[in-house]
Amino acid sequence: MPRPTAPQFAYGSCTVIFSTLAMLLLSQTSSGPGVALIAVAALALGLLVALTVPLPRTRAVTAVPDHRFTADREPVQVPAGARISAGAGEATRGRAA
Repeated sequence: MPRPTAPQFAYGSCTVIFSTLAMLLLSQTSSGPGVALIAVAALALGLLVALTVPLPRTRAVTAVPDHRFTADREPVQVPAGARISAGAGEATRGRAA
């Protein structure tokens, strides 16, 4: 059985406290058995709420394909008179300062 998470503890505890107060105020009971019955009902309700809080979902890990770039691709054919530029810094690299 997995351990309860922090949100499950929080929702369950708040449910027990607030439902106990609400039932005691609404029923206006002062007898021992009445208070005990309300406390048991509040604990059961808190447990139900704590168990129905959605658990964080884990994402399924998919296998990453093994890429073989050198085997899958053919070498690029460059015409003899073509100029290949690496980017903006390429133009200043060949000049003498």
